[in-house]
Amino acid sequence: MTQAINALDADSFLYVSDLVHKRSAIVLEPVKGYLVESRLTPLARQHGFGTLQQMVSELRARSPGDLHHKVVEAMTTNETSFFRDIHPFETLKTEVLPKLIANRGSQRALNIWCGACSSGQEPYTIGMVIREYFPALATWNVKLVASDLSSQVLAQARQGLYSQAEVNRGLPASLLVKHFQKSGMQWQVKDNVRKLVQFMELNLIERWPPLPQMDVIFLRNVLIYFSTETKKSILDNVGKLLATDGFLFLGGAETTLNLDDSFERVNFAKTVCYRLRGK
Repeated sequence: MTQAINALDADSFLYVSDLVHKRSAIVLEPVKGYLVESRLTPLARQHGFGTLQQMVSELRARSPGDLHHKVVEAMTTNETSFFRDIHPFETLKTEVLPKLIANRGSQRALNIWCGACSSGQEPYTIGMVIREYFPALATWNVKLVASDLSSQVLAQARQGLYSQAEVNRGLPASLLVKHFQKSGMQWQVKDNVRKLVQFMELNLIERWPPLPQMDVIFLRNVLIYFSTETKKSILDNVGKLLATDGFLFLGGAETTLNLDDSFERVNFAKTVCYRLRGK
């Protein structure tokens, strides 16, 4: 039986999974072969390779460089959308931000970080929540930092340009009209929200650049890709960065339980958050 043009043999899959793990700590199990092939096929075509096997052979022959980086980026671009899973943003609006605003009245400053922000929908969602429901924060020093290890998705995020399909996913029509403007066939986030967000390149498994103490950290649907030891290391760094009365949002399938006992779980209606224990 002839192997499909975009199929990888076991040895080539192992090479790709090792490359991705070394650069990002993401674990690719053999059952994810279909995902590797679907994400790398467009990259192979873009660089003129007839098959994925040819591209992997070229990767093996070259010193680490741009193509290796693009392979890792292709495998670490994760699913995202505006107001994804809605409940965390409702909790941010009704519980978390009101508490922090009350606590920060004298400093009039607020720091929020979105780790692994992908193409920017999550930080722009937070920006819309701030602009829509907390107009008083316009006079505060609000830092909304969004990071990802992929320079490619960060370039899109900084532009704030999204297709019709992307804005149709989770974004209420009223907020689309209010906070976006048409740009050709796409929609662009307006400056009053876009300028709230500072994007930066950051690899969670490498040394983190200096960051201010954070009042809110969104690190949703990221830890699920890592080994237990990597999860522990990342949560240790998060604990050092989070304010003593700050809030950590993880994905619905993620927890700090049995990973880092410095955090405790806090339940808000349909959302679970984490705070530093004893605070």
